[in-house]
Amino acid sequence: MKLIPVGTTFAAAIALLLPDIAVEQARAQGQAPRGGQGEAVLAPADAKVLAQVRVPVSHANIHSGPSSGNEVIVLAAKGTVMSMVGRRGEWIQVQLSPEMRKTGMVMRWYKNEGSGWVHDSMVEFLTPESKP
Repeated sequence: MKLIPVGTTFAAAIALLLPDIAVEQARAQGQAPRGGQGEAVLAPADAKVLAQVRVPVSHANIHSGPSSGNEVIVLAAKGTVMSMVGRRGEWIQVQLSPEMRKTGMVMRWYKNEGSGWVHDSMVEFLTPESKP
C-alpha cells in the first residue's frame, strides 16, 4: 500500500475547489464569471433567418454567448453553412443543426442548445444580411 502525504491530498482538494470559489466570489461582487463561464444566450425557437453564412477558415468556434469568454460548444468545420438568426455587435447568432454534431468537433455535451454565437470575422455571408 502506498501512502499519500496529507499535504498532497489537501493541496489537491484545494485546487479542485478554487475555481468554484472564484466564480462564487465574482457573482457575490456583481461581476460576470470568467473563463468560459458566461451565460448562454439562446435564440427563440421561431427565430427568423436573417442570412446564410459559411465557415471559410479551417474551423470556427461556436460559443454559448456573444463573447470569447463564453464556453465553446462546437468547432464548425470549413465549409459548414449555418443560418444566421441574430447579431450583437461583431457576434453572429447561428442555428445549430443536428448535422453539426456529426461534422463539427463537439467541445462539450450539448445542453439542448438550438443556437450558438460566432465572431463575424470567422464566417462569410452567402446571402445579404436582412434586418430582424
